[in-house]
Amino acid sequence: MANSSSSSSSGGKQPTRSASAIVARAVPVSGSHDLKIDGYSGAKGLGNGSCITSELFSIGGRLWRLQYYPDGYSGYPDWISIYLCLDPADVNTINVQFEISLLDQDGNPVSAYSKASNTCTFSKQSGSYGFWQFIKKKELEESADCLKDDVFTVRCVITMAKEIFTETIPAPVVVPPPDVLQHLGQLLSSGDGADVTFEVGDEKFPAHRCMLAARSSVFKAELLGTMKEKTDASVRLDGIEAKVFKAMLHFVYTDSLPHIDAGDAAVMAQHLLVVADRFNLGRLKLMCEDTLRSYIDTSTVATIWALAEQHGCGALKDACFKFLASLGNFKALTASDGFEHLMRSCPSLLKELAANLAT
Repeated sequence: MANSSSSSSSGGKQPTRSASAIVARAVPVSGSHDLKIDGYSGAKGLGNGSCITSELFSIGGRLWRLQYYPDGYSGYPDWISIYLCLDPADVNTINVQFEISLLDQDGNPVSAYSKASNTCTFSKQSGSYGFWQFIKKKELEESADCLKDDVFTVRCVITMAKEIFTETIPAPVVVPPPDVLQHLGQLLSSGDGADVTFEVGDEKFPAHRCMLAARSSVFKAELLGTMKEKTDASVRLDGIEAKVFKAMLHFVYTDSLPHIDAGDAAVMAQHLLVVADRFNLGRLKLMCEDTLRSYIDTSTVATIWALAEQHGCGALKDACFKFLASLGNFKALTASDGFEHLMRSCPSLLKELAANLAT
C-alpha cells in the first residue's frame, strides 16, 4: 500500500511532497544438510540412549547439529534414532518444520524412510526434536540400496515457519545532483570576490587566488608563495592565447571544458595541453592527450608527435608510434611540411621509432 500527497503555494515556491509505504513480506527460509555415517557396524554397541553428534551447520542464520543414536533413543534399542538440535548458544525462539530422510545410493530420499515433523518450537529450554523410531536397525541392514560398504547417509531439510511482518518505509528525501561545480562556474563568470586579474593578450580575466592555488601547484607558488605575483593585483601572462586561457580557467573552476566547435577541437586541445603542462594541471593534460589521439592522421602526426615528446605525453607518443608503424603512414609523414621541423626540434624521435618498429 502506498499513498502520496502534494501541495503548492503561490509565488513560484517548490511544491512540498510526501510519500509513504507499508510493506508486508513472507519470509520462508529453507535449507538442507546431509549427514554421512561411515562405519555403521563400528558405531553399533555404543549403548541405548547414547548418541554421536555432528558438526555444527548453518541454515536460516541459525546453527544446528544432528544427533545419531546407533542403538536407539532411550527405550528403543531396536531402532536408529535421529534428532535435530539447535545450538545451545542460540537463545532466540524459532518455529521450525523439518524432515529427515534416508538416502539411496543415488542420493535420493527413500519415501518409506522419510519422517516429517509438525511445527516445532526450538528454544533454549526445548532445543532438540527428532524421531526415536526413524528406522529399525534390521531394516537398514537388509537395505542394500541404502547401506553399502558400512556407510549410509541421511538428509535433514529444515524450513523456518513463515513469519509475516510489516515495516514502514520512510519516503526518500529527494536530493538534487551535486551542483558545486555549477556554482563555481557562476563565480568565475560573475567575478564576485575576485582578488587577482590576469591580462592575456588584450583581455582581462578576474579570478580567485585560493581557487587557482588549490588546483595548480604552479599557481600556488606564484600567487600564495614568495614570488612577485603574490602581491600583484594584476598578472600579465604571455605565450597564451586569450581563448585558450579562458578555456583553462573554465576547467580550473568546473573540472570540465567549455563547448568547443568540432572544427577547432584539435587545435584547442594542442594549445590546452601546452598550458596544462605549464601550470601542472594533470587531469586537463590527460584529457587533451585523449582528445588528440583521435585526431592523429598523416597531416597532424608530425605536430602531435613533437608535442607529445616535448611535454612528456607517453600515451600520446605511443599512439603516434602505432600510427607510423604503417609504411604508408610513415612515407606520408616524411613527405609532409612538418617533417623537417620535427627532425630539427626532436631529432631523437626517428631513432625511437626505429627501435619500436624493431620490437
